[in-house]
Amino acid sequence: MDCCSPRMFLPHAFFHAMVLAIIITVMAEEKTCDLLGEQGQESSKELALLNRLEPLVNQSFETESKNGDGHYIYKFRICREVFSNMTNSGLVQISKTDNKQKVIGRINETHLANGTRWIMLVYQGGDPYGTHCTQEGRKALVMIICNRTMLATGFTMVAEEREKIKQCSYVFELESSLACPPEDLHQNVHPHLSIGSILLITFSSLIAIYIIGGFLYQRLVVGAKGMEQFPHFAFWQDLGNLVADGCDFVCRSKPQNAPAAYRGVGDDQLGEESEEQDDHLLPM
Repeated sequence: MDCCSPRMFLPHAFFHAMVLAIIITVMAEEKTCDLLGEQGQESSKELALLNRLEPLVNQSFETESKNGDGHYIYKFRICREVFSNMTNSGLVQISKTDNKQKVIGRINETHLANGTRWIMLVYQGGDPYGTHCTQEGRKALVMIICNRTMLATGFTMVAEEREKIKQCSYVFELESSLACPPEDLHQNVHPHLSIGSILLITFSSLIAIYIIGGFLYQRLVVGAKGMEQFPHFAFWQDLGNLVADGCDFVCRSKPQNAPAAYRGVGDDQLGEESEEQDDHLLPM
């Protein structure tokens, strides 16, 4: 049989076609968030927020947390299953002690809300509590906070609210530029420099140019050596004396160099003393 016979390629082509079909089927069946409310209708506002978070759909986030109950790992995805064998698992808790896995929230019970600089994603329908919160299903709250510099970073667990009778929840934070207002996204990542900063940078640059340029001129053109290479060295050397003289002139009120008034030391004293001393010679 010819090695290049079409019959030899038929099984291989059939195999590749089957694999491709399976991949396409799996991708087509990949579950996404279900935003159906109590009335069975999707909110247009929630749909807009979901479309806004679309760039994060294919990313996975992970964080660790320690508390009195143990050490846990939390895995989170936006509108995708964390593990395919855990139906609708949007956020999963994994114990590092015994490797037990619990679904904190499911993507088929998703709700979205937003503020000026944040988006809150809520996964409900998690595995029920054992002894807390009247054994209701777990719920995850993920606060997506504005960070203009990063698409997604800083996924952390904030707290677990389970001391209530109902409505207990796990609270997480995630920073993302997608939570920023649209006008922020068009701004430069770095803030604008103030006028004072610009003046300081300009002044420092001029000083550096003066010192470096003057040094090179004194050394290469004038041929100065040592401290004489510093530009206008004599002026700067005498600057301290000039400043001191100016301060002395402005701040001191009593002139230091005024000539002392001349006064005869013995004339008046002798006259007074002679009159007083001669009084006893007068006849009584």
